[in-house]
Amino acid sequence: MYPIFYNPILKNKEAFTMPVLHNRVSNEELKQRMLAETEPRITVSFYKYFPIADPKAFRDELYIKFEQLKVFGRIYVAHEGINAQASVPQSQFEAFKETLYTQSPELDGLRLNIAVDDDGKSFWVLRLKVRDKIVADGIEDPSFNLSKVGKYLKAEEVNEMIADKDTIFVDMRNHYEYEVGHFERAIEVPSDTFREQLPMAAEMLKDRKDKNIVMYCTGGIRCEKASAYMLYQGFENVFHVEGGIIEYARKAKEQGLPVKFIGKNFVFDERLGERITDEVISECHQCGTACDTHTNCNNDGCHLLFIQCDACKVKYDGCCSDTCTEEYHLPIEEQRARRTGRENGVKIFNKSKDHPLRKHRSEWEQERGKTNI
Repeated sequence: MYPIFYNPILKNKEAFTMPVLHNRVSNEELKQRMLAETEPRITVSFYKYFPIADPKAFRDELYIKFEQLKVFGRIYVAHEGINAQASVPQSQFEAFKETLYTQSPELDGLRLNIAVDDDGKSFWVLRLKVRDKIVADGIEDPSFNLSKVGKYLKAEEVNEMIADKDTIFVDMRNHYEYEVGHFERAIEVPSDTFREQLPMAAEMLKDRKDKNIVMYCTGGIRCEKASAYMLYQGFENVFHVEGGIIEYARKAKEQGLPVKFIGKNFVFDERLGERITDEVISECHQCGTACDTHTNCNNDGCHLLFIQCDACKVKYDGCCSDTCTEEYHLPIEEQRARRTGRENGVKIFNKSKDHPLRKHRSEWEQERGKTNI
């Protein structure tokens, strides 16, 4: 399974083997292999803040184990812990859990968030990387205590607090996530990055420190750190949704509770979203029709993330504008020539303040009396 290397120090050039700790096959081929699989897969996410002395060694060991189990996904390891979204063959799921739980004492019995709306085609390659932090926060103060977090809320408790008008629900996700789905009465922190959201949330709520503050996000990792930050900023009654939207939706449905999250939960894999409730609360960025389907512009020189309805998908051939549609149909060599030396810029709609889509969208939103874009 592993390639053979030769040790130049050994006189007899004795062979030894080392694992390949990265992918050596093209993305397209890996994707086709995944699509050709017949065994069902389970999409799962998890995270844990805990000290890792040697993230590189931790990463390499885990990569070898997961690769043997044919686990795909996107996993980040840092000194502050691990953050993962993974696709696991159904027959290997118990072995996957055993591998994870025995990797470190802190991971034993770790809660795994199972996808709510899952076709098993979320990832086709294993990417396991070492980062400075598993969630970039911009916090440099060594007195910040990540272990001092807000109180966890289970599904039933979430519903009880939503019913309390004096409780403030704070969405710690980006605009394009909030746009397609959020908890009832939740407020958006209008920033492009989590590191910007933290001080902005504290500033927005500085006069409401006597209120119950509930933070939430997709799977729990951002809102857990956000709850610690709010406590660090002097807020006292801070809570966060255990397991985020994913765990809340799963538990609420299992327990027959009213689901207080409206719309679709954006996810960072091939699905780009999982349906929580039937309501569609967002609109196509090109025509304004009710729609909550994210896509990436088909033009290789753009790949903008935006919302597009079926009709506009046909009209623009999956592109975000007439310009991109025209470029998409050019010969490949001409497309490449146009892209040479050109910056693609920001890839997410809500950050593209000068993008034609934003200007067009602002016009029809103003017609509808909307102000939050």
